Amino acid sequence: MSEYKIIVVGASAGGVETLKQLVGGLPADLPAAIFVVLHLSPYGNSALPEILNRAGLLKAIRPEDGEAIQSGRIYVAPPNRHLLVESGFVRLSYGPKENGTRPAIDPLFRTAARAYSTSVIGVLLSGTLDNGTFGLLAIKKCGGIAIVQDPNDALYDSMPRNAIENVEVDRILPIAEIPTALISLAQQSLADKSASISESIEYDSEIAELDKKAMNSERRPGQPSEFTCPDCGGVLWEKKGERLLHFRCRTGHAYSEKSLKARESEKLEEALWAAYRSLLENVSLYKRMASRAEHLNRDRLRIEHYQELAQKAEQNAELIRQMLADGLNGVEE
Repeated sequence: MSEYKIIVVGASAGGVETLKQLVGGLPADLPAAIFVVLHLSPYGNSALPEILNRAGLLKAIRPEDGEAIQSGRIYVAPPNRHLLVESGFVRLSYGPKENGTRPAIDPLFRTAARAYSTSVIGVLLSGTLDNGTFGLLAIKKCGGIAIVQDPNDALYDSMPRNAIENVEVDRILPIAEIPTALISLAQQSLADKSASISESIEYDSEIAELDKKAMNSERRPGQPSEFTCPDCGGVLWEKKGERLLHFRCRTGHAYSEKSLKARESEKLEEALWAAYRSLLENVSLYKRMASRAEHLNRDRLRIEHYQELAQKAEQNAELIRQMLADGLNGVEE
């Protein structure tokens, strides 16, 4: 058990401004270590540590893999690496994406809960879809505290709203009140107890760490589903949470139900664009074949056949173009 609290914070869309408000309300002597995951592009560098340093008194850093955890520091996840918590030190991992992202919120929350159980405070802020919900569930199962930004106060309310619907959160607060709550909780005496860690939390944490034994294990997190992994094409195994479906493939990619739905919509759009391109190419090819047959004085029936094929391809292409123009998302946030 650490001598200070572990605060893990997850944010997505609208997260930069929200994180600035959060950090701006915290004192330099806060008896806690803070870990932040903001969903980022995997390309380029993130200026988030510099932004948070300007916003508040606590020092925000880009941690190194294996760096010792210190109280009064903010550890910011770098692009394209999961930020994970071990007992006493930080882990950075190229482990499988969760909900299509790396860094992802759930692996941070889950590994913190495994390592520090009742000393963990999870904070979920503005964002889309249902990222972070399973991580908050893990924190609660291990005896930690769950705080969620009031959806009515969030720039994007889907992430907080989904957490509230599926997790017994301890506090629902506007961002202006969360720093005060964290200060109070961080100053409370540490509970002299630890919770038992479930096999599921252990397994999911080890997968995020690219643990060789877990990756090669024959155990599977649930039952085979009818869905395939959008990342690698493998079978997705279905695992039910409190009121949410959760999927993970053999190589470790994980999806919540809404994130899977969003990714499938993206795949459908990609497939339709490919079909649209192919049909346009067919139209051009059949028209050239008809023109060439006419130039060579070929049989009229052959010319009309090519023209008919071009017309059908044009009609099908127009149907797909209209579907693309109407939009395919349909993802509830």
